[in-house]
Amino acid sequence: MSMDRIRLQRLRERIMSPEEAALLFKDGMTVGMSGFTRAGDCKAVPFALAERATREPLKITLMTGASLGNDIDKILTETNVIARRIPFQSDPTLRRKINAGEVAFIDQHLSETVEQLRSGQIAPVDIAVVEATAITENGGIVPTTSVGNSASFAVLAKKIIVEINVKMPEGLEGLHDIYIPTYRPHRLPIPLISPEQRIGLPYIPVDPEKIVAIVLTEKADSPSNVLPPDNETNAIAGHLNEFLYHEVKAGRLSPSLQPLQAGIGTIANAVLHGMLDSPFRDLKMYSEVLQDSTVELLDDGRLTFASASSITLSKSAYERVLGDIERYKRRLVLRPQEISNHPEVIRRLGLITINTALECDIYGNVNSTHVGGTHMMNGIGGSGDFARNAHLSVFVTKSIAKDGKISSVVPMVSHVDHTEHDTDIIVTEHGLADLRGLAPRERARQIIDNCTDPLYRDALRDYFLRATKRGGHTPHLLQEAFAWHLRYEQSGSMLDKQPEPAFA
Repeated sequence: MSMDRIRLQRLRERIMSPEEAALLFKDGMTVGMSGFTRAGDCKAVPFALAERATREPLKITLMTGASLGNDIDKILTETNVIARRIPFQSDPTLRRKINAGEVAFIDQHLSETVEQLRSGQIAPVDIAVVEATAITENGGIVPTTSVGNSASFAVLAKKIIVEINVKMPEGLEGLHDIYIPTYRPHRLPIPLISPEQRIGLPYIPVDPEKIVAIVLTEKADSPSNVLPPDNETNAIAGHLNEFLYHEVKAGRLSPSLQPLQAGIGTIANAVLHGMLDSPFRDLKMYSEVLQDSTVELLDDGRLTFASASSITLSKSAYERVLGDIERYKRRLVLRPQEISNHPEVIRRLGLITINTALECDIYGNVNSTHVGGTHMMNGIGGSGDFARNAHLSVFVTKSIAKDGKISSVVPMVSHVDHTEHDTDIIVTEHGLADLRGLAPRERARQIIDNCTDPLYRDALRDYFLRATKRGGHTPHLLQEAFAWHLRYEQSGSMLDKQPEPAFA
């Protein structure tokens, strides 16, 4: 059965153990590994590489599509393999080393990494390690549950190691649409005008002689760790559905809306789940990640087609989709992330994008990445690719965190990932601020009145009132702009005064 997955017969001679494959790496190499938000990552070679590093010093620059599952980043960090990491991560162990300055992390828009590789702006990939369902008769690599940057890593790398995962259903073949842009300055436009269109190949086209090792594995992807919807996320979804309904009534959207994008994570997934209670039908998605909410919308019949770069699901949804992949793949496609996140295509398709903010300020600037302005969480991911180029750019967040000790709406964000120019709509459980066509002072009133938690609303109004007396197009009190963040750092709460207990 395993041999049937390698249809170019001469490549069967290159099957080896993970430990043998790990010997192909050299200290200082740049390595591109498959994997995007815990999906389609390699399951054997990274661990053999880590084990080798316990015996001899071995450091690499590690590039992926996005975050990895199966504790790969954790193990490679603990064994000091990772010297430099690009472009996204979500592992606590790696995060600690990044924030301690022990690992160099390059936080990038997910559409940019392979563009910089292709143009020689960053170090070339020495070895690509790609998880696959199969290798075709001509040596093409059929990915598994993600494409991410795998296609371009394999095309651009000097050598390729393929992990054939026999646990993945062979029916995954045909799910993918691999289109790789040509080189500038004579690049042709990407000929994609609808989410369901296919413009490429069902496999990654590579010179089979670059495949130096094949490793057989049979391990599942790590399941998604998103939480189910709660009262606050249901409220956020309700506010957004009501807004979109009014856009339809005003003639600015059709009843099937525009193609949807939702970022990775609990809040964005829960908000998309709220579409089940909406009046909208015949929906389509053009996103980077398909989560449980996508499967629920497909099963409900509201969603007719979904395009992305990976499928990241809970254990039950994962088993449901892979167990019936022939039925699902008629309405799904997975693409390279430079296509799923391509600014030109996003602008052309006119997406409604839903991404999560760590915090926003009273003018609509959004921080997606840094706690307290200094400490990296995960990375900007694809949110910037989508927000700047969307038909409607929506950011969602709960209004408070840490039992009210942190306000997600602040006078000035401590780190800017998305400027107010890229933010159309902000939604919390308290309400929605439509910022389109508003000047800064008008935006501030909308955000304070509609999105801020009552614990902090009066304080923000006071800040804004005093700032406007000082003057300016975008009024601020610079000596107080970060006072809330400093207060939290010093006292553990942004509140000027702690609320009185409900009962004595």
